[in-house]
Amino acid sequence: MSPDSATLPPVRSVPFTSPLSWLARGWRDLWKAGGASLLQGAAVAVFSLLLWVLGRDKFGLLVGALSGFLVMAPVLATGFYVLSRSLERGEPARMAEVLRTWLFWQSHYRSRWDHDYWCLVRLGLLLALAGTGWVLTSAAMITLLAPAPVRTPYDFLLLVVLAKDNNLFELWLVLGSVLAAPIFASSVVSIALLLDRRIGLWRAVLTSWQAVLANPVTMALWSFLILALVLVGMATFMLGLALVMPWLGHASWHAYRDLVDSSGLPERQPRSEEPGMGHEQDKAIGS
Repeated sequence: MSPDSATLPPVRSVPFTSPLSWLARGWRDLWKAGGASLLQGAAVAVFSLLLWVLGRDKFGLLVGALSGFLVMAPVLATGFYVLSRSLERGEPARMAEVLRTWLFWQSHYRSRWDHDYWCLVRLGLLLALAGTGWVLTSAAMITLLAPAPVRTPYDFLLLVVLAKDNNLFELWLVLGSVLAAPIFASSVVSIALLLDRRIGLWRAVLTSWQAVLANPVTMALWSFLILALVLVGMATFMLGLALVMPWLGHASWHAYRDLVDSSGLPERQPRSEEPGMGHEQDKAIGS
């Protein structure tokens, strides 16, 4: 282990309008990747639509599930990061590369029990736990505090959003924000960083926080744009998510590349798949 292995990679301060550039570059990557990107977006849209169909009569629970979906979005975006990284390297952006990354994302490890091997899985489980906690909290809050059962979007609008005799909607928003803010700060660049470079889980999370703290106004705009686009996708009976999710996934890759100077860290997945290349890299890095 090198002496500076515990230090964080440098983060950059970026202009306030950078999120617009990320969206523009993400849009370009979306169409360059083509079917490989749109196929993943369609899978997200179909899953969301099924969630809507199954929970349409229990809207109080559905609202929590759909908002919890946002918590898991950074993990779902991993496939889009893979495609944008391939395009950045001048390599073909193919679905085969996405599948290979999901199934054998660190095929060159000496041992798959290495502490660093499971970092993405661990972060995904933490986000899943946070999302599940929010779903249960949201459903319990709406069930217990709403003046009548909330079964439809109209019920939610009438009994929660527009209710004048309680502050349920405000409380729901505050608690949701309290959960969402630290999750956003922890995951906005950490998953892309973990995918791209050999770095431990907590160093990646701290780097993500550092990027947010260095660019608070810019990242507030970025979070607003993410929320707005996802809501547009959901408002089209989830079908718009087939386009919105790939777009945001590719844009998030460019956010990571602009915000974090990861050049001092070794690549997690070598550019070349020559036998032994990753093994030698692991020897040089250690754990």
